[in-house]
Amino acid sequence: MKANMGGVDRVLRILVGIVLISLAATGQVGWWGWLGVVPLATGLMRFCPLYTLLGISTCPLKQK
Repeated sequence: MKANMGGVDRVLRILVGIVLISLAATGQVGWWGWLGVVPLATGLMRFCPLYTLLGISTCPLKQK
């Protein structure tokens, strides 16, 4: 997997994921808050499968 996610995108995904998981764990939102695992995982891996399908890359570095 090549990194296809830039710094700002990565930080936002990690923050959104943590917030959603925290809200779900405290019972402030419903079960859908656990979907925060998806942006958290993609942010930590620096790879978004949807970006690959759409041919998008926000990563400033060229990958070989």
